[in-house]
Amino acid sequence: MNDQVNGSSGITVMRKKLMGYVGFANFPNQVHRKSVKTGFQFTCMVVGESGLGKSTLVNTLFNTQIYPNKQPAEPTHDCPQTVEIQSITTDIEENGVRLRMTVVDTPGFGDFVNNEESWKPILDNIESRFDAYLEQENRVNRRKMVDNRIHACLYFITPTGHALKPLDVEFMRRLHTRVNLIPVIAKADTLTEEEVVAFKQRILADIKHHNIQIYQAPAYEYDDEETIAENREVMSKIPFAIVGSDKEFEVEGGRRVRGRRYPWGVIQVDNEEHCDFVKLRQMLIRTHMEELKEFTNDVLYENYRTEKLSAMGIQQDPSVFKEVNPVQKMEEERLAHEQKLAKMETEMRSVFHAKVQEKEHKLKQSEEELYARHKEMKEALDKQRIELEEKRRRLEAGRPMTPEKSKKKGFSFNK
Repeated sequence: MNDQVNGSSGITVMRKKLMGYVGFANFPNQVHRKSVKTGFQFTCMVVGESGLGKSTLVNTLFNTQIYPNKQPAEPTHDCPQTVEIQSITTDIEENGVRLRMTVVDTPGFGDFVNNEESWKPILDNIESRFDAYLEQENRVNRRKMVDNRIHACLYFITPTGHALKPLDVEFMRRLHTRVNLIPVIAKADTLTEEEVVAFKQRILADIKHHNIQIYQAPAYEYDDEETIAENREVMSKIPFAIVGSDKEFEVEGGRRVRGRRYPWGVIQVDNEEHCDFVKLRQMLIRTHMEELKEFTNDVLYENYRTEKLSAMGIQQDPSVFKEVNPVQKMEEERLAHEQKLAKMETEMRSVFHAKVQEKEHKLKQSEEELYARHKEMKEALDKQRIELEEKRRRLEAGRPMTPEKSKKKGFSFNK
């Protein structure tokens, strides 16, 4: 059975039904084996004020001690003046699949009296990673390219229950075109269920009002209904109201769960009825990690690369992707080469004439200077000759010369 499809570019695509097994349906297995062999890498940035549980959430997400236990800092008068950028890289393995996980932390964000430009060091760091990757792309040898671009940014919102603060809006407005923003409500166990729902609505309203783009899961043509419904459910939880904890407690039935214990009960981290942690982990790790990396590379990085190269004056040649006739192309190149030679010949002639005229002008000027000097010397010689003839006539006529002149000439008239 044959189906004919006309593409938008004018190319006709024929869909043919195979008469038997060929084998290219095994391509996904080949990709799987290669991926397992080479491993995966993912870079996640966490941003938020101190004390919102960023380190605890990262440890809870990957169920390992990525962040070491923090030691209480000693009191000091020296306070940092800018936001720091710290990276921690950890190799994790699960069922034979290796993941190199890099977490980028931003201690100091939102902790100053004046937080007007707290976002700037973070934006500079993200763009510097783009620049480093662009520099690697321009190398002659690109075999070992290191991708340290930020693939996702978890932005922790303080659980005030009111609305986004000006610092939250300014940060997301500045960075939403450079990184996949995933807003999360930190320490959601401090809010009631009704307060969480209302807070989420206010946050989404503020995001829409300021035209901020947060990460949205892509929809594919061949997704089944179950996958589409699952993605829709995950996206409906944004911003995720999360609770992080790596401590385990025993609940009814003897089960041990991760959570936080309160006098009235235990908040279970992995219970979807208590918080959105499971949905956040599902989107960030289990279902959309590759989509986050692809969107970073295909959209965010490409937009930055285009802006960067355009600012440098590099423009895309529209003729590169056009289909051309080879004979016509050779003829155009021959004509262009002949025009270039003719232009070079004309330029050489003009330069030669200019050099000749300059030389002639210098020779003419030298000739005039020599003529003027010759005339001056001739006049001086004529003047000297007239003076000498005058002196000779006086001597011949017997006229005595003045004493001064006689002394100079060595004559004596007293003898």
